[in-house]
Amino acid sequence: MRAARNAVVVAFVLNGFLFATLVSRIPDLRSTLELSNTALGLLLLASAGGSVISLPSSGWLIQRTSAAGVVRLGVVLCAAGLVVTALGAAVLSVVAIAALGLFAYGVGTGVWDVAMNVEGAEVERRLERSIMPRFHAAWSFGSIAGAGLGIVSTAAAVPMLAHFTVLVGLSVVLGLRETGAFLEPSEHPQAEQRAGSAWLEPRTIAIGVMVLTFAVVEGSANDWLSLALIDGYGVEQWVGVAGFGVFVCAMTAGRLLGPVLLDRFGRAPVLWVTAAVAAAGILLVVLGEHDVLVVLGIVMWGLGGSLGFPVGMSAAADDPARAAARVSVVSTIGYGAFLAGPPLLGMLGDRVGTLDSLLVVAVLMAPAAVAVLATRPVRESGGGRAEPPSAT
Repeated sequence: MRAARNAVVVAFVLNGFLFATLVSRIPDLRSTLELSNTALGLLLLASAGGSVISLPSSGWLIQRTSAAGVVRLGVVLCAAGLVVTALGAAVLSVVAIAALGLFAYGVGTGVWDVAMNVEGAEVERRLERSIMPRFHAAWSFGSIAGAGLGIVSTAAAVPMLAHFTVLVGLSVVLGLRETGAFLEPSEHPQAEQRAGSAWLEPRTIAIGVMVLTFAVVEGSANDWLSLALIDGYGVEQWVGVAGFGVFVCAMTAGRLLGPVLLDRFGRAPVLWVTAAVAAAGILLVVLGEHDVLVVLGIVMWGLGGSLGFPVGMSAAADDPARAAARVSVVSTIGYGAFLAGPPLLGMLGDRVGTLDSLLVVAVLMAPAAVAVLATRPVRESGGGRAEPPSAT
């Protein structure tokens, strides 16, 4: 179990690492391909589109093969996609080739994401304690490492193709090796007897809605927090970036410490509190005005938004016989926030201001608090996971 747990940690770290590696060179994509911001946004939709297309089929792939096999497929697709992206942008200067690479990367990261969450939920179930948030914290650490190396590579003028090739090569070797420690897939013949579409299950859809709302909380900070501080309070650009850094640190801390609260009090009570903390934090950021209140608001925002997504993955996988299909559905719904959220908030920000537009995110915590009820474990014939004894 220790080896399986560590292998899942590596899968999350590598996924975050490759994501940040790509993000760190987005300015180079724009400059080498001579794109406007609008054209760059359309190019990046190739990656989002690949993820959205692949997510619904991820559960089927896992059921037909294994979580380890799908993670390996995702690693290879992500690696190939990044290399093709760098080749199309930095060597050939052909937008279509770069878009093809980004699409392959999006497909790879989509199936990889679902598979590592399914495996993480199985490890969590067998350990009989909450650890999924810490897997997601590992993703954050991976993204920090990828961003750091990206900064160094950019400052040293390392060519994009060389940067991507070396790092994805190491990631492929490590990813293919570590997935060998994943748990052997269990046989669930009863799953065939209950093989109705997970898209028709009210509890699964409700968990997806909950994950979507918390994904908006996270995604809005990723996309708009720095700009909101700059536009709303007139701070220097580095201060805006530092504000986002505080958010990332707070979210990572929440995911490291959250399992203790989840095992002690249970999912729903903890998520109700975090939803309230996130909403209060956003209100402080928008309305606080004083520096101390704004910083406090950012910390509360990060802590409050830290557990919704990973707990939603755990809840979707409570019944191991249907885990892959349900995690696939919940992931698809949740990732809709990352696809639709940025442009919608951008349009609202053009009308009311970047900072004030974030008030909508605080309002979303109301439906989140209702949807949280769906995360309460239920016992099914497949062997659903119950709350820890201390929580009951």
